[in-house]
Amino acid sequence: MIVNREENRFDDVWSTLRRKIEQNPGGWEKKSGSWLLVTVAILVLAWLSTGIYTVGPGEVGVIRQFGAFTAEAGPGLNYRFPWPIQSVDVVNVASIRRLEIGFRTMDELGRSVEHRRVPEESMMLTKDKNIADVQVFVLYQVKDAPLYLFGSTEPERFLRINTEIALRSAVGGFDIDHIMTVGRPEVESTTWYFLQRLMDDHNTGLHIVGVELQTVDPPEEVKETFYEVVRAKADEERLKREAEGYAMDVVPRARGEATKIIQAATAYKEQKILIAEGESSGFLAVAKEYRQAPVVTKRRLYFETIEAVLAKTENIIVNPRVGGGVTPLLPLKDFGLGAN
Repeated sequence: MIVNREENRFDDVWSTLRRKIEQNPGGWEKKSGSWLLVTVAILVLAWLSTGIYTVGPGEVGVIRQFGAFTAEAGPGLNYRFPWPIQSVDVVNVASIRRLEIGFRTMDELGRSVEHRRVPEESMMLTKDKNIADVQVFVLYQVKDAPLYLFGSTEPERFLRINTEIALRSAVGGFDIDHIMTVGRPEVESTTWYFLQRLMDDHNTGLHIVGVELQTVDPPEEVKETFYEVVRAKADEERLKREAEGYAMDVVPRARGEATKIIQAATAYKEQKILIAEGESSGFLAVAKEYRQAPVVTKRRLYFETIEAVLAKTENIIVNPRVGGGVTPLLPLKDFGLGAN
């Protein structure tokens, strides 16, 4: 906000004196000498007093001398040379101001009005050639009062134009799905950076405090259809994640089972190989002994075989000397059990 503090006190004093002179011209002529001095003194004092001005908290006074910037004044009571030598403009540098793009909730005078869309500002083309209805507001403040006043003409209008440029550039770098979901912070930061650079390059004296996206929607005419597509994509992603989860559960268990079977087969193979190697070694040792003593080795093998075979059968011994109608049977098995 700019306040021009050019006071009209000098004009007021001069008008008052002229009215008094016109009301009593005779008295003025009689006392013209003394009245002239008094009038001149009063006029000079009144003129000098117009140089007193105040600057409020959060404001900066920008002093101009014959139209050219000369100095800044801080908050408090200040003095400058009266007009037309010097003049002062007071700029509020503390307040955060708001600019709306794509919609309006305030009129040009700052009064609240019913929310309304501004399609000529909000309709933008995305990277994937879709049209998005983007509404954003920009928070800004004056950071350099002289630059704000003299660096460019109509800095607020320039801010609106360049906000559209920066926002369209940012939106054009992303797909509409990305902007509508997780990409909002990227669009905001990209727009802020580009917009601040434009403000600095054109000497507006404005600082962009923040850029906040309000809504990012498809156009009203295709909104329902678009959201149906979005829901279908969401269902597709959900089913895909469920399938991936099932696979992550089944595949490790199947791999574990396969590993277990492979390990068991490997152990069985190694066991059979060791048994075969042992039997082969035993056979080779017997063959060597057989070549050295065939008769003894053959008999030993025969006795060992008979011993192994008879150990697994029920043995019955018949005594041929026993006769006389008695069955020549000796039940060694039963005898052994009875002995125990």
